[in-house]
Amino acid sequence: MLIWHKLKKKLVRVFSETSWYTIVFALLFYSASSWYFLHLAGETALTNHTDFIYWLIVTGSTVGYGDLSPSSSAGKLVVALYIIPLGLSIFALIVGRIATWVSYQWHKDNRGLKDHMAENHIIVMGWNEERTMQLLTLLIKENAQNDVKADIILCVKKDISNPLPGQIDFVKVSSFNRDEDMNRACVSDAKTILIDNPDDDITMTSALYCSKRNPNAHIVAYFNDESLVGLLKDHCPNVECTPSVAVEMLVKSAFDPGSSLLHHDLLSVDAGQEQYSTIVPDDTPVMAVEHLFFGLKSHRNAIFVGFAKRGNESNIHVNPDFSEQVCAGDRIFYIANKRINHFDWTLFH
Repeated sequence: MLIWHKLKKKLVRVFSETSWYTIVFALLFYSASSWYFLHLAGETALTNHTDFIYWLIVTGSTVGYGDLSPSSSAGKLVVALYIIPLGLSIFALIVGRIATWVSYQWHKDNRGLKDHMAENHIIVMGWNEERTMQLLTLLIKENAQNDVKADIILCVKKDISNPLPGQIDFVKVSSFNRDEDMNRACVSDAKTILIDNPDDDITMTSALYCSKRNPNAHIVAYFNDESLVGLLKDHCPNVECTPSVAVEMLVKSAFDPGSSLLHHDLLSVDAGQEQYSTIVPDDTPVMAVEHLFFGLKSHRNAIFVGFAKRGNESNIHVNPDFSEQVCAGDRIFYIANKRINHFDWTLFH
């Protein structure tokens, strides 16, 4: 009994620490030895190379179609005492290892430990509980309206799991300015980076880091303390800073009732008309605001709001005069019941 106990412990240790190289070696040894024993038993019908591979897999996995089987007494003993017992062990080991690997990969992705391969994607940096969940939900809905869908990667420091598995990708980092961590989110290839942290200091350092790593990305940072906006703008003028507008909405609603509901409709994906924007293609001739205004309303039932000159989205001309002109590369803003993905720019000349 002592010898059997020691042998059992050793076998358990060997199989629990078995690498894929050992499993492959065991499988090759099992196949070669099985063929050799069948050959000694005179089972010529089973030792044909193609038939042997097919029969060994079917028998070792206990599927057992029965179209091929040993005919001699020696062959039956080899199958019963060696091929089936050993085949079951190896088959169970392989299936178990595959299941363990698949489970590990799923948990690795769900825990944010997986490296991602993405480009022109959206990165959301930071975790603000329900506000971040609402942000992700709206991003997914907005993304669904675009012809070209962008991957969404949530990047957090907090110890959480992927809140929306299957809908977004997830990266867990130790720091938002550590190259090894942020490379897993492909920060250098992102098209849009949204930064929203409870701590404004982290938002500031994250924005500075992202602006350095990816100066061509559209970076948006939210600050609780609006006094930090000017400081960030001095160093990173390309970063769009979004302060809270709750107080302004209260004031507007006090003098113009319904203003808060109006702005909610313009911002929410779920309610009313929404505000969108698009860039005028480079091959488009100069257009007058008058033609854009009437053309959008008559052909697409959309309302032209304003425009920003190429590369200067921070200076938006809202409600411009009809005589002003919009050029190629400018960004126009409009209100519509859904995003217009295809413009016929010839209608506005």
